[in-house]
Amino acid sequence: MIQNTFKQRVIGIDISLEYTTYAIVDVRGNIIAKDFLYTQEYPNINEFVSNLCEKAMMLAEANGGYENIRSVGVSAPSANFLTGCIEYSPRMPWKGEVPLAALMRDRLGLAVAVANDAHVRGLGEQAFGCAHGMKDFIILALGFGLGSCCFSNGVPHLGYHGYAGEIGHTCIVEGGRKCDCGNLGCLEIYCAHKGIIKNAYDVLAESDEPSLMRDCEKLDPKIIADMCDKGDKLAIEVYRRAGSILGLGIANYTSVFNPEAIIFTGGISRAGKWLLEPCNEAFEKYVFHNVHGKVKILTSILEESDRDVLGASVLAWGMKEYSLFK
Repeated sequence: MIQNTFKQRVIGIDISLEYTTYAIVDVRGNIIAKDFLYTQEYPNINEFVSNLCEKAMMLAEANGGYENIRSVGVSAPSANFLTGCIEYSPRMPWKGEVPLAALMRDRLGLAVAVANDAHVRGLGEQAFGCAHGMKDFIILALGFGLGSCCFSNGVPHLGYHGYAGEIGHTCIVEGGRKCDCGNLGCLEIYCAHKGIIKNAYDVLAESDEPSLMRDCEKLDPKIIADMCDKGDKLAIEVYRRAGSILGLGIANYTSVFNPEAIIFTGGISRAGKWLLEPCNEAFEKYVFHNVHGKVKILTSILEESDRDVLGASVLAWGMKEYSLFK
């Protein structure tokens, strides 16, 4: 079959708790145009999908025409690539199973792929970032939660039901802190957003030592990391605790999967050495001795909003083309 036309653009979408970014991306990975909306302004999923699809279509029409869009890729927390649904997200405004791919396909008339943020970030890093050329690596998405995706022989391992990579919900402390998922002692409740804040209040309660944290009305991980940069000993201890338990968690992960590298993404990873140095120390202490000193721990070099829509574009290119307009 001779085909004289080839659609050279896709739409990449990144849904986060605060913002939903949508972009037109060409076949070479160039972001042609990009915009966003506020996720939390749409507690009703149908209103969210309608507004997002309308805005994405308008952006496409203004940048080369909607008829040149091949497919759509979407990154979202708690999304399952195998079902195309956001499933029982503890933090997103929409509860239960949300058939996002089907809802968007009905409105856009194009093939739509949906996957969780760690899976999509892995695709972005593999195509455009520090995993380029790697076949066996682990992506960690460390922010409000802790997710991951393990790439084996160049392919993301999704598991039988599509839930592989939920390292944040592995039990690291028996009978420990209660996680948003309902279980006790999950890794993310010690080293993701809420975990960092809980660490801070624990450290402050255990010591009478002065700290900039005592005068802060509302602590968050970025503020605490800034205090680390100023030499605050208790703030440094907050991240030391988070890094140490994270290092133990990823040492177990590595001992099972034997990756070439572990790549950190997400807001918490911006704490830099305050998190990564204690993490690496614990990692090398607990990892299987045959891979000791052989696994690279890296931090993403890509701009976060660009990486996630680029990863979503890679997801879109992998979909079989479908259009109501043919």
